[in-house]
Amino acid sequence: MLIPEICKWLESTHTAAEIRESTWLFPTIETIHVLAILIVVGSISMFDFRLLGFTGRDRTVREIYNEVMPWTRSGFGIAAIAGFLLFSSNATKYYHNFPFRMKMLVLLLAGINTAVFEFWTFRNVASWDRDSRLPRAARFAGACSLVLWIFVVAFGRWIGFTK
Repeated sequence: MLIPEICKWLESTHTAAEIRESTWLFPTIETIHVLAILIVVGSISMFDFRLLGFTGRDRTVREIYNEVMPWTRSGFGIAAIAGFLLFSSNATKYYHNFPFRMKMLVLLLAGINTAVFEFWTFRNVASWDRDSRLPRAARFAGACSLVLWIFVVAFGRWIGFTK
């Protein structure tokens, strides 16, 4: 089955029709989506700023990681579910929407950046956890994360202004 056919099927589901036809359901889900993204961007930014050495130098990287990542993961899960529901309401339109595609691409890049950091850089955190200047790979991951999440938000906002 091709992606456009999956999109057509998805938007024909009962749930998608309810979201699309309701006067209050789409804006409610969209509000939840935006609030969840605020949690993701806010919490991940706190960690990224620590990686870049801008804040939190009096605390270990692991301390901040352990405090913010549950918020980041929970927020991302809620945002993903709400985003999927929004997408389902008009999947064919969104699939062909350039800002939507760019947002998905940037989300994929943010995921790759996170995976590389988690499985490569962060596994050696014990050796640099308290350093004032962190390894280049950690700083690079933090900078990439900030830039990528700015683009996720920008493309997300752009979606609503295109046809």
